[in-house]
Amino acid sequence: MLHIVNKSPFERNALDSCLRLSADDSTVLLIEDAVVAALDKTEPARRLAAAAGRMRICVLGPDLAARGLSEERLMEGAAVVDYPEFVELACTHDSVQSWL
Repeated sequence: MLHIVNKSPFERNALDSCLRLSADDSTVLLIEDAVVAALDKTEPARRLAAAAGRMRICVLGPDLAARGLSEERLMEGAAVVDYPEFVELACTHDSVQSWL
């Protein structure tokens, strides 16, 4: 399953719910304000790193750039994807869950 999170973990608990309830071998895609969750040396990034052993963590690059953030600031193991890769993720997973 592809899990899409779009809210900042500093404002909502959508990311924590996603990580707690998602199955192994899922993919988590951080978009919009949720991209800040993958910033290295933050508590949300620590939780993502712990989950990375059982799932793939992706961050939408254009949303990083729109917030003035560089890929170099991301936690180790986070894959940066562009819009075509976002579409590919949605097409290659059996189902998509958006966390609001």
